[in-house]
Amino acid sequence: HPRGDLGQNFLIDLNILEFVVDQALIEPTDVILEVGAGTAGMTTFLAQQAAHVVSVEYDRNMYEMASAQVAEFNNVTLLNRDALKNKNRIAPEVTDEIRKHLAVDPNRRLKLVANLPYNIGTAVMSNLVASDLPWKRMVVTIQYELGAKMKAQAGSGDYGALSVWLQTQTYVKFLKKLPPTVFWPRPQVNSAIILVVPKPSSKINILNRQFFQEFVRTIFTQRRKLLRTTLGTMYKKELGKPLIDQLCSEVGLEPNTRAETMEPAQHVTLANRFYQALNPDQIQVDQLTSTHEVELTQEEITALEQDDEEFFASET
Repeated sequence: HPRGDLGQNFLIDLNILEFVVDQALIEPTDVILEVGAGTAGMTTFLAQQAAHVVSVEYDRNMYEMASAQVAEFNNVTLLNRDALKNKNRIAPEVTDEIRKHLAVDPNRRLKLVANLPYNIGTAVMSNLVASDLPWKRMVVTIQYELGAKMKAQAGSGDYGALSVWLQTQTYVKFLKKLPPTVFWPRPQVNSAIILVVPKPSSKINILNRQFFQEFVRTIFTQRRKLLRTTLGTMYKKELGKPLIDQLCSEVGLEPNTRAETMEPAQHVTLANRFYQALNPDQIQVDQLTSTHEVELTQEEITALEQDDEEFFASET
């Protein structure tokens, strides 16, 4: 009896399961995070290739079923709990387990490979990007509309805080659109397989990622309001209107600019300037920028950044 309140829609097409795992490019040194083990159909594929799989399943009935399926594997840790501590943080019990298996070898890297439950997909991906875990790749199934928000361009209806947060630190690419028929029970919406890869050269431009995340979330709660007005409300007490106007002018913020019309890089510039004004003695590059992140080759970048127009056209 699948639970709709937990976003349970099980991926039942084995070809799609194999495709997701193949796109993760799993290496023998990889530690895999899977959120939403379900019946462990994907978990067993992952365990055959990875160094270790940390799989999280909230539903007790599903956990017991999955436990039986992975009993033969000594490289699977199955956790019966919520993957999130709250909407802004992955549960410490999950991250501690991940760190334990990463610590076995300094060359180990983390990958998120999962049929993400619809109701926590955004939080899991956003919080992994926000963490200091050495993640290298995400290949996940999510709602198609959520993928559209991740890829949305400034000025479009789907463009928002999630778009800015991911595009300033990662490459996001559609791999495949999925009809409801590959799931049980069938959802009322289409889904998509999404690839996400770190973009360290852009991430390092953000002075403090925790501040940036909260800054972007807050200004997009009033996305259609004039941004200068929103900023005036946010920081009137700490900075005062004259200084706020000065900061806006310094970064070239026009009086009629709204959050939804600014490019991701412009949001970084604006947030950095306000962070500097609020923290004059703490101006440094965010220490969460990890040394494990290696910039991709130009060929890899081109492949990730190319437009998804062909994908969208073929799926229309």
